[in-house]
Amino acid sequence: MAKKMLEVRQLTTKYITRNGESVYSVDHVSLDIEEGKSLGIAGESGCGKSTLALSLMGYYFPPLHYTSGDIIVDGKNISGLDPDVVRKTVLGSDVAYIPQAAMNALNPTRKVGKFIEDVIRAHELPMDSKQIREMAEQRFALLGLPVEALDKYSVELSGGMRQRVVIAVSTILNPKVLIADEPSSALDVTSQKMVIKMMKDMMAKGLVKSMIFITHELPLLYNVTDDIMVMYAGQIVERGSAKEMVFDPIHPYSRGLMNSILVPEEGTRDVKLTAIPGTPPNLKHPPVGCRFAERCRYATDTCRFNQMPVIDIGGGRQYRCGMSVEHLREVYASEQ
Repeated sequence: MAKKMLEVRQLTTKYITRNGESVYSVDHVSLDIEEGKSLGIAGESGCGKSTLALSLMGYYFPPLHYTSGDIIVDGKNISGLDPDVVRKTVLGSDVAYIPQAAMNALNPTRKVGKFIEDVIRAHELPMDSKQIREMAEQRFALLGLPVEALDKYSVELSGGMRQRVVIAVSTILNPKVLIADEPSSALDVTSQKMVIKMMKDMMAKGLVKSMIFITHELPLLYNVTDDIMVMYAGQIVERGSAKEMVFDPIHPYSRGLMNSILVPEEGTRDVKLTAIPGTPPNLKHPPVGCRFAERCRYATDTCRFNQMPVIDIGGGRQYRCGMSVEHLREVYASEQ
């Protein structure tokens, strides 16, 4: 049985507004990732993907606050730890994070090499400047980056190169879990392909033990990850293999996402795209029942006024809905 690198159990985190209101953007989320595997998380803007990414690091700063649940990385529970302990012993080594807009994550007044030195120093590793430089040069060469880039400022580099530098800095300590939050956004197609290939190569070489890849593009996840989870209004509504989630989604929201985008593998001729009507709920005052009910054309009063169960249909496939998978598939078949 494969070793689990990450186990998350009923994780709940919230934002607290200036008025003292709580916004539960991550609400009782559970997931796990095995060593050597990658997990994609998809959903529309505002569903909680990036908040989940921040929450999984176990490092919280206002207005984001930890509420409950467990985050276990390679057998070590990092939830509720002191922020200084997390910064020195978890971030970068156990869990590494590539933020959205990574191209702009580098301070333009510092040379690239200093960022790697800062990571090493923050973890108080017994290395002098020469050893750190050698380590940085080896990593840059391995990732196809010119070692000369270590002596440049970020503004002297192209967008694609800056993105790859951020990945190199984030993974310099060979993290057990790498969380990549839309790492290919704002890049041209060629640079996207290069970044994705580099991340997959790092997994193959064991430099990264497991990976979470966050995006709103399901077809992209099909080519990058082993499994996909779909998130809606702070909750996970479905999980399955990448193939299952792209070609046979069960939950009405997952199906709506797939019907609103083109999937090259299915062909694009005569494909009619459809939008999901309505808007997500206000998470200051979430619905009592299914959070997707007001946008779902199959919803009943049972959906609107009752908590939705998570249904496990085996093989790692789960979905959150009040209707059976048999009924949903019958309905979808009748509409074709």
